[in-house]
Amino acid sequence: MPLRNPTRPVAVGDCVLGGGNAIAVQSMAATRTQDVAATLRQVELLEAAGADIVRIAVDSRKDVEALALISEQANVPISVDLQENYRLAELVAPHVQKIRYNPGHLHHHEKSRSVRDKVAFIAEVAGSSDSAIRIGVNCGSVDPDQLGRFEPEDSISPMVSSALEHCDLLDRMGFTRYCVSLKDSDPNKVIDANKRFAAQRPEVPLHLGVTEAGMPPDGIIKTRVAFEQLISCGVGDTIRVSLTLPFEDKGEEIRVGRDILEDIAAGRFRSVPRFESRGLNIISCPSCSRVENEAFIDLAHNVREVTGYARDHSITIAVMGCRVNGPGETDDADLGLWCAPTFVNLKRGPDLIGKFSYDEVLDRLKDEVDDIIAAR
Repeated sequence: MPLRNPTRPVAVGDCVLGGGNAIAVQSMAATRTQDVAATLRQVELLEAAGADIVRIAVDSRKDVEALALISEQANVPISVDLQENYRLAELVAPHVQKIRYNPGHLHHHEKSRSVRDKVAFIAEVAGSSDSAIRIGVNCGSVDPDQLGRFEPEDSISPMVSSALEHCDLLDRMGFTRYCVSLKDSDPNKVIDANKRFAAQRPEVPLHLGVTEAGMPPDGIIKTRVAFEQLISCGVGDTIRVSLTLPFEDKGEEIRVGRDILEDIAAGRFRSVPRFESRGLNIISCPSCSRVENEAFIDLAHNVREVTGYARDHSITIAVMGCRVNGPGETDDADLGLWCAPTFVNLKRGPDLIGKFSYDEVLDRLKDEVDDIIAAR
């Protein structure tokens, strides 16, 4: 394995990130958290595949109740994704070993309360419950205050600035048991953002991932490019491969991650210095408990099939499974689909075309693809 950045160790249960420890491989349950049996099955599949950490999302008190049952039976450290309700940290902390919060989501609740106070609340409950923290910055949900400080075409600087700001907040509070992630669906942006952050805070462990990488094999290629370019220059302490897969195949994310790490350690590189995306580019999220209709997974695969004829055209189609990441992370795509329980929102850039049933949306999507091709 290439020489690693000398990051400080951050304990997540019995798994230690950074500090010269082996790069940890983790993933996230794709099922609804309140479906305890299905989510436990996800945990079992990920454990069997060799996961070091498993992440579960919570968005309500009922999710917390389910999480408590799930964590009791897990054999690996559990990380929780707080989503938009930061106050749930107090309820979930006793059941997990790491809390992930998104700085961009701290603006959604109690808008009169400062971001600093909200971070202090999370840090206090994490510290009292022996939990680590991940500052998770995502391209489609960046802190709006950070976006306003940079040119609209610069999507990397707001992410890096947000991560640095929250590191400083936690440092000033005396909480240093944290890691950081900076994720985008474009591997080039993931590479640039993480290199820029690591240059300024080389001691902070980094969680690497290409968010909404899509379906195999394209999603694996995007992820491999980012990991090879970052890990080969010492950046990265834990990884997550995000693929849109059937629930029973979730362990594939862990196996792919370990294969990539094994190849990097052996000097078997398959990427060029910069990933060039030409032709049709389909972005899709890996599914999680936020997805309100499991038909999203079939829809993503069907989108790839019905638009296959456009493979030589430079068109980006984003397929998102939930209301949390769906709106923001489809804005930059030529065409975006984000899924509600009974319908799909179809967008062209940031503009909503309309709401269609899962059966109807594919025909309308094809019409929009044809229009884009004709216009070019």
